[in-house]
Amino acid sequence: MKIMMQVTVIHEDETTTTTITDFQREQLQADTLGLTLSEAKDVLKQLQQILVSHQINYHNQQHRSCPDCHQMRAKKDSKYLSYRTLFGKIELESPRYYTCACEVREKKSVSPLSQVLTQRSSPELLYLQTKWASLMSYGMTTNLLNDVLPIDVCDSSVRHQVQTVAQRSEDELGPEQVMFIEGSPHQWEQLPDPNSRLFVGIDGGYIHAREGENRQAGWFEAIVGKSMSEDTASKSFGFVTSYDDKPKRRVYEMLQSQGFQLNQNITFLSDGGDTVRDLQHYLSPQSEHILDWFHITMRITVMRNMVKSLPELVEEGLTTEQADRYLESAKWYLWHGNVYLALQKLDDLEDDLLWFSDVNDPWQKLHQKVEDFITYIKNNEDHIPNYGERYTYNELISTAFVESAVNQIISKRFVKKQQMRWTKRGAHLLLQMRTKVLDDDLQELFQQWYPNMEFDNVEIDLDQVA
Repeated sequence: MKIMMQVTVIHEDETTTTTITDFQREQLQADTLGLTLSEAKDVLKQLQQILVSHQINYHNQQHRSCPDCHQMRAKKDSKYLSYRTLFGKIELESPRYYTCACEVREKKSVSPLSQVLTQRSSPELLYLQTKWASLMSYGMTTNLLNDVLPIDVCDSSVRHQVQTVAQRSEDELGPEQVMFIEGSPHQWEQLPDPNSRLFVGIDGGYIHAREGENRQAGWFEAIVGKSMSEDTASKSFGFVTSYDDKPKRRVYEMLQSQGFQLNQNITFLSDGGDTVRDLQHYLSPQSEHILDWFHITMRITVMRNMVKSLPELVEEGLTTEQADRYLESAKWYLWHGNVYLALQKLDDLEDDLLWFSDVNDPWQKLHQKVEDFITYIKNNEDHIPNYGERYTYNELISTAFVESAVNQIISKRFVKKQQMRWTKRGAHLLLQMRTKVLDDDLQELFQQWYPNMEFDNVEIDLDQVA
């Protein structure tokens, strides 16, 4: 049995028919039933060639005449543009025409095709490369696309295209501001009542560094945040702290995407680090800022574990049991929001440790930990509420919901099972695309750029994607 596939193009008074391929089938076998993958890829590639060639020829004919006087413009020369699509790389003839005498132009010639195809990859190819490279490694993305589509892409090409898309999105981000609060309390009262409250958690993670100045340290920090609301889908953001120059604008745009308004209550929870301390301020007049209880109790737990392993001092003075009681009391006072008494307990412990830290190395390490913890509490004392009371009323006291976001956004793509080392720019740009994919915002971004682009909504189990 012989099956022949032809394409007929009907345009105005002209009709052309082209044979794409033919298939030969004999006895029915499981491996000969229907199209094979290679045959399907070949058909798609040839069909794309025919369709594009007719579109290009028609476009070039339409734009040869002068748009003002409609006289035919003289042809200067032709060159070929390489254009990558989902169904193969195509060489497009791009003629250049001399500008007409009635035209006022800086250049003597014009290329109509180059004006339309400003990029050398189709939007759908860019979209798929960005989407899959955000979810898994560049190598796996390359293998996937090459296996199922009639294209031949490499890791470096995919990485370059993803970074190009991300950089375009970054260039469209508004300018950074110290404060995003506008208007007056009277104007805020005139706004409609917000439907729900927003909860924003901010935490950090670390990424393997590739840059020369970071090789000794081996890591650089990335900040991840997640915003939750009862009425809208959760949103997330991420950025490399030592690279990004618009962190606050990034957070503000995320809140705007959830319908944020200035009379809306927002609760910010963070670890109280230097990087995020100023990030969350001056975004909303109705905001409260809470130091994450988990990071407090984690630091105290580390110090109490150190105490248990300390050798008892021969001289009379502080014992490990007494040091542990100081830390336990400080934790109890912090849980109830009494920063003053908590600092008193910590100061007493520091004074006692001062007598022994110079002569005993393990006690000296504990003394340094206590000093650092006192500084940490003092820097964040305005953000320490009564955790016990909040816990009683089922209010958030921890950024546990952000820990999963850090794992999903950073760890699964940049750390776990990944052996790559990253530049700050490469990691930051991929973070922007990964958050858009995880938030289902990538389609919206491409539709803004390419209004006629259509999408097939395919649900992806993100837990199954590395």
